Formats: sequence, C-alpha cells, structure tokens
Amino acid sequence: MASSLTKDSVSPGTPGSGYEQTFFGHPRGLATLFMTEMWERFSYYGMRALLPLYLVAPGGLHMSATTATAIYSVYLSLVYLLALPGGWFADRVLGPRKTVAVAGLVIMLGHLTLALPSSGTFFAGLGLVAIGSGLLKANISTMVGHLYKGADDPRRDGGFTIFYIGINLGAFAAPLAIGTLGEKVNWHLGFALAALGMALGLAQFLMGRRHLDARSDVVPTPMSAEEKASTLRKGLLWLAVAVVFYAVVGLSGHYTLNWIMAPLAVIGLVVPVWVIARIKRDKSLDRVEQSRMSAYIWFFVAAAVFWMIYDQGGSTLSIFAEKSAENSVFGWSFPVSWYQSVNPVMIMALAPVFAWAWLALNRAGREPSTIVKFSSGLVLVGASFFLFLAPLSIAEGGHKAAAMWLVAIYFVQTVGELALSPVGLSVTTKMAPAKYASQMMGVWFLAVTAGDATTALLSIAGVDLNGMGIVALEATLAVVAGAAIFMYRNKVKSLMGNVN
Repeated sequence: MASSLTKDSVSPGTPGSGYEQTFFGHPRGLATLFMTEMWERFSYYGMRALLPLYLVAPGGLHMSATTATAIYSVYLSLVYLLALPGGWFADRVLGPRKTVAVAGLVIMLGHLTLALPSSGTFFAGLGLVAIGSGLLKANISTMVGHLYKGADDPRRDGGFTIFYIGINLGAFAAPLAIGTLGEKVNWHLGFALAALGMALGLAQFLMGRRHLDARSDVVPTPMSAEEKASTLRKGLLWLAVAVVFYAVVGLSGHYTLNWIMAPLAVIGLVVPVWVIARIKRDKSLDRVEQSRMSAYIWFFVAAAVFWMIYDQGGSTLSIFAEKSAENSVFGWSFPVSWYQSVNPVMIMALAPVFAWAWLALNRAGREPSTIVKFSSGLVLVGASFFLFLAPLSIAEGGHKAAAMWLVAIYFVQTVGELALSPVGLSVTTKMAPAKYASQMMGVWFLAVTAGDATTALLSIAGVDLNGMGIVALEATLAVVAGAAIFMYRNKVKSLMGNVN
C-alpha cells in the first residue's frame, strides 16, 4: 500500500473515469475510509490483544482468568451490540460522516483513559472504546457504499475488498506494536499507543472528508424536536434508575463487579433473541419472507456457537499462552500478544485462495451450498478446540506447550472463519425481508454478541474455560451443531426458497 493514488484507466462514461484522482481506480474517498478503518482497527485490536493479559498480570489488575475472560467477553459483546444504536444514531441524528468523526474522538478518549495509571478509570475507558466502536462500526461501511453509484457499479465489490484489507492490515500490525510496548515496557504506554493510532485515523479522516460522497452528510430519517425531547427524557430516566440502583447496592455493601457484568451479559443474550423474535412475529411479512426468517434462525444460532468459540482466541487461548506455552520459535522469544497477529495475516493470505476456489468450483458445477459452507465452518471451529486439548494435556503434565500448537489452532479457526463469516454476511443480505433490509446487517452482528455473552455468563458462573472438560464440551457442541445443519440441509434449503 505504499503507492495509493493512480489515474483511473477505465473507459469514458464509467464512474470515476477521466482525469479524476483515484485510489487504485476507485473513488478517492476510499483512501480516506481505508486509512480511517486501518488506524481504528490498529487501536482496537492492539488494545484487545493487551486487555486479557493486563487483567491477569501482577503488574496489571491481577485478576483471575475467569474474571478476565468475563470482562473481555462482555466488552466484545457490547461492541457488536452497540453497532445497532450506532446505526440508528447516524440515521436519525447526525448522519454517517459526523457520527464516525464523533466515534473516533470517543475511541481516542477511551484509550487515553485506559492509559491513565489508575485502576479506578479503567472501566470508564473500556466503556468509551465500546461506545465509540459501536458508533463507528456500521457507519464507516455505509460510507464506503456511498462512494459508488448504485449496486451496479462494477467497482463496488472490489472497493469493499480493498477496505477489508485495511481492516486486516491494522489488525495485523497492532499486536506487534502495541502488544510489544504494553507487555515489554509499560501496559499504559501500550494503551497510549492505541490512542495515538486512533488520533492518526481521526486526523486523516477530517482532512480527507472532502473526498467523501455528499450522501454521507445526509441524515436519512431525522428526528423531530418532539422525538428528540422524548428520547432524551427516556434516556435520562433509565440513567437515573441505574444510578439509584447501583448507589443502593454500593451503599449496602453488596456491590461486586458481577453486579455490572452479569446484567450486561444477560442483555447481550436477550437483545438478539428479542430482535429476531420481533422480526419473525411481524405480521406484515409475506409467506416467503417468514419462511426465509425461519431458515435464518438456523444460521443465526449456528453463528452464535461459532463466535462463542472463535472469540476465545483472544481470551482463553491468550491466557493459556501466557501461563502454559513456550512462546518462542527456534529459541527466539516473542510477546504473547503477537499470537493475535496470526489470524489477520492468515486472512490476507487465504481469502484470495478461497475466493478463487469458490469461483473454480462454481464453474465446474461443484461449489458447496451456503448450508454446507456454514456447516464446515462450525465443524472446523469445533476441530480447533479438539486440537486445543493437546496443549492443555501437555500443560497438565507440567510442561510448556510449543507455540506451534497455538498457531495451528488459529490456522484451523481462520479456515473456519473464511468458510462461515463471508457466507453469513452474504446470506444475511439475501434473506433479509424488504422491510428490514437496512437493519439485518446489525442483526448478523448480534450473533457475535450472543456468542460472547454466553462466554461471559459461563465465566461469571466460575467455569474454567481452560479446563479440558469444558473445552471438549464446546468442541463437541460446535461439531454437533455443524452436523445438525448438514443433516437438516434439505429442510433449511426448502425454507430458504430460491436463495442459494
């Protein structure tokens, strides 16, 4: 990505042709959004790589592994849950561009708060990062879509592919830079570097905003003054209720961290169920849409199981590596947080291979169906945890597990992700009822929320997720879920109708 600007070489009449300055043949605004997302992901994944290690470290908050996993999982659950109100805020109040600018500022302030050498401000910083990430997540992708002149623009898919590369570049570099500084020098300096990353992203976003499409400034369905006043009153009322409740709990001497984490984890599980049920019960949906929503529930539940296991790569596996792995290759030691760079570099290496393979199989008439791909992703993530049993067994024998065991686990999970995640995004857009077309991507993110909330509830209940029994149980659950989808594929296919 050293050279970013090129002259568009497409023929006259094609959007972006002529002498317009472009980004690899795409609208110049893509460079702005690419860099914003890259730096935001740099800050997010860097902080995420440090988080569980800081929580358990003697020089950090020195918590137990179960508490650290619960906090980490609640945090991830909130990030994806808040993408829904983040999209609503842009649609009703500020518009996508201003919302992303506010989000960048909130994220930066959150990282700066985490950088303060005080445990008293830690959770405030974590909350700010979660809120900012929720505001940014859906809206920056919306602005990428605004750069193109409708769904038929031939550059549209390529633009999202380039944007996706920015995500993974940031995710790859973050643990190497932020993780090294945080683990080897000072935890709070690591969080400060994450703040610097977001500051760079925000600065170039503001400087490059003139290249964005005018639609990104539009508030699609602005709230009336009455609606704003009503929403503000309701928000302040619920805030007052929460303040009074926690004041009573605190003054009575019963307050523990679980009084915050348990309700948030339950919300992360209840809201996805409520949203899906509300759409399914909508009487205005026709018979075909109702049938597709019934099929979508299968995919949604399966995705929740997948993300429940997959996202433990940053918590359960990371904490295991810190305590029980030989984190070195050929005698060269590296920080534990570096494991979090394995997935993004594998994504960048394997995603083109998968794209080519699906096309080649399609031409030969042998491409697996959506259901089979989904089933394969679940079986693979289950297999990764069966593989996890080997280093767990080595550690139980009093030895350090080799680093390559963990790399192998991340590799299997990445292959599973490539089989399931892009397919899930695609099938969500295909099966969305027309009435909920703009909301269904947020519904897909709620599968991640449900999966992480389940992990959080298990940890809050005191379940040791690094125990061989629970790891084997989770692995079995994923494989059984994948097998069940495959066995009932004809039923699911009939519910999907003409969606492939």
